[in-house]
Amino acid sequence: MMLTAEEVKKIAYLARLGIDEKDVETYANDLSSILDLMTQMSETCTDDILPMAHPMDQIQRLRSDTVLESDQREHFQSIAPQIDSGFYLVPKVLD
Repeated sequence: MMLTAEEVKKIAYLARLGIDEKDVETYANDLSSILDLMTQMSETCTDDILPMAHPMDQIQRLRSDTVLESDQREHFQSIAPQIDSGFYLVPKVLD
């Protein structure tokens, strides 16, 4: 699919991009190449290919789920300006 200079200008206007007049043809060629690649990729048969989360067959390393800090909730609530039923009260920002 070959884009015209007018189509590139319209796309640039819709995307609120400023393109120099001298670069319009370059953008038209580059965008046309990208669209051609997308067309080729959509025509590729992927019926026998399983979906994957990552292109590399790797397992994510996870850290152990251990508690590293002590519970300081009571301490923090004791120094808070206002609390109610265990919740911090803050000034109203929106009406």
